[in-house]
Amino acid sequence: MSHRGWIGSTLLLVTVFGTGGGLAARKYATHRETLIASASQPEPMESVTVGVAKESEHRRTTTSIGTVIALRSITLRNELPGTVRQVMLVPGQVVEAGTILVALNVSVEEAELKAQEAQAVLAKTLLGRTERATQNRAASEVELDRARAELDVALAQIARTQAIIARKTIRAPFRAHVGLADVHPGQYLVEGTLVTTLQGVDDAVHVDFPVTQEVAAGLKEGDSVDLFVASDSSPAAARIVALDARIHPATRMAMIRARIEGLAGAPAPGASVRVRVPVGSPRRAVAIPVSALRKGPGGDHVFVIAPGKDGKTRAEARQVETGAVLGDEVMIHAGLLPGEQVAASGSFKLRDAALVAIVREAGAAIGGAH
Repeated sequence: MSHRGWIGSTLLLVTVFGTGGGLAARKYATHRETLIASASQPEPMESVTVGVAKESEHRRTTTSIGTVIALRSITLRNELPGTVRQVMLVPGQVVEAGTILVALNVSVEEAELKAQEAQAVLAKTLLGRTERATQNRAASEVELDRARAELDVALAQIARTQAIIARKTIRAPFRAHVGLADVHPGQYLVEGTLVTTLQGVDDAVHVDFPVTQEVAAGLKEGDSVDLFVASDSSPAAARIVALDARIHPATRMAMIRARIEGLAGAPAPGASVRVRVPVGSPRRAVAIPVSALRKGPGGDHVFVIAPGKDGKTRAEARQVETGAVLGDEVMIHAGLLPGEQVAASGSFKLRDAALVAIVREAGAAIGGAH
């Protein structure tokens, strides 16, 4: 390389290094200025409202669909064949016990009854004469026994005919709602014809609902369950009165019967209701607002609001074991102690160790940096 070429290369290198050094110095100065400016700015603070963890006793629940059943419910059928003489069935009407609903024609039986009553009168008269004759030794003991037997037979025939007349008069066996009916005067009813259905009118109803065999094993008579008649209704308490003695072999479910007293506007028999059934033994838990619970890849967590090492109010991310959601509260079984404060509204913007200001609903700050 010539002397002139060597000088040119040297000058080029000096120029490059000089430019790079200048740029590095400028960048260092800019970064230092940024650090100084950041150090002079206050630490960001997030505003949140808090909820206090309250101690509670909670029992897990499961949901089943139950069927409403009247305490007394029958399908009314005629015991004897006959022609309908009178119908007093009004669907939907409430009838008292003993009310005549359907009367079949009993004119033949009534005529037979009159004849039998006359025969009984005659038998009674003959018995009286035979007794007097026996006392006067004008009749034997055999004749007296025969007269007594004839009276007994006559009275038995009367009782039989009266029973037939009663069986052809269909009455309400208890106070009940009358179901649909399609029976008319003059209609001939064969034995066992469906007349109508009766649903008892009582102050209580039964609800039958299925549960798994594991749930059934933890239930007993007297346990309480909650019934939801409508989707937007508040629960009504019912008591378990019976547990089926067997598990259905196909479904592995057991039927449970609960009784509810004095439910206003109770659904009609056959209607479905939602049943909330307790599972297992009660557990101690703490309740917090459901808005305080955060979900993430690492699991459920909350932000506990408490003074940090520097004495300032900060957020601490805490993993928790969650339970059931009851209304606007969620049950926490592990990870949180009663009395601790958790971020309720505003928790979505928090991070671990973030500086926070606790605000009231109106927005006035009541805590923060100290």
